[in-house]
Amino acid sequence: MPTFKLICVLSCLLALTCVQPLIGQDADYKMQGEYSGSVSADGEELKFGLQVIALGEGSFTGVGYRGGLPGDGWDMSDPKRVENVKAVDGKLSLTAWDATVQIGDGVATVLADGQAIGKLMRLERKSPTLGEKPPKGAVVLFDGSSVDGWEHKGKPANMTEDGLLKQGAQSKKTFGDHKLHIEFLLPYMPKARGQGRGNSGLYLQGRYEVQMLDSFGLTGENNECGGIYSIKKPDENMCLPPMQWQTYDVEFHAAKFAEGKKVKDAWMTVAHNGVVIHEKVKLPKKTTAAPNNEGPGPGFIYLQNHGNEVRYRNIWVDKLDSKDAAESKVDESKQDCVLELSGEQETRQSNETFKAKIEMDMNYVLYLPAEYEKKKSGL
Repeated sequence: MPTFKLICVLSCLLALTCVQPLIGQDADYKMQGEYSGSVSADGEELKFGLQVIALGEGSFTGVGYRGGLPGDGWDMSDPKRVENVKAVDGKLSLTAWDATVQIGDGVATVLADGQAIGKLMRLERKSPTLGEKPPKGAVVLFDGSSVDGWEHKGKPANMTEDGLLKQGAQSKKTFGDHKLHIEFLLPYMPKARGQGRGNSGLYLQGRYEVQMLDSFGLTGENNECGGIYSIKKPDENMCLPPMQWQTYDVEFHAAKFAEGKKVKDAWMTVAHNGVVIHEKVKLPKKTTAAPNNEGPGPGFIYLQNHGNEVRYRNIWVDKLDSKDAAESKVDESKQDCVLELSGEQETRQSNETFKAKIEMDMNYVLYLPAEYEKKKSGL
């Protein structure tokens, strides 16, 4: 664990080395994305999937999947990665599996010995639960009409002019066992890397984080999109490209306590874009940088502010059982996060060179539990 003094120094350095994020669309964005189709091999038609990741300034990484894209037929064999390839005149050429894939104008043509053996078409997948309406009796936390149900450091949370909730918000209502639906949009930040690329997080009860991050095309680790932070990586990386709406659907069961001691771990099942990536996973501890400690009381839903422009919509909570209410009626003392980015810094992204030199998770640098504030004050 880094010392508090070191954390403060690193935070200041990070603020000085930030650059403006790119959330619009450029020529690289139009080439980036998912491609799916079939290839002829040994007299058979084999389904293939391809993910093309923009790295900025015309550079890309390609990831090929036998059987189809993740969540759509991939046979779970090792994907083939082709790293840091430059596009030329709006065309991208990737070589893998004794074949060459030429990408342009929304089509990936697969060539072997100079002959076309297949085509993969660019597509935009949508989660089957996108736009799902809350069941009768569910608690609607955000529907785009107001931020009345959310706050940030004791002040109202922020909403965009087009009715999207901004990162850095916690629900005023608290919950025990519950189901949750949330839709989120990751920004397009091609030059960013790692934890500096579209970072936020969904904290159940303010204790257990399901990471939100632009992990499109990555391996899928516990600190990447869909990971239960510091506890378990997703069974499959279902992260879609940035600027496409995605969903988490979570069934959460709170930890059980008796006489002040935990007697049963919390657990959750998580579906990312309609695919179950965690099934009844036990949560033996709170996750890294959680604003709340584990305890018997209910907790709020927290959407982490990591300085990246992540957006949310259609957030609702439902009960697990018809006998129970979704919303908890028990008050809980709340522990706000501290050392968040300033308003000016919130519109910036981390410089990738600086980020690569820091051998630690930036959650520790930017969002620390309140006990660090006490250390700073000498309490």
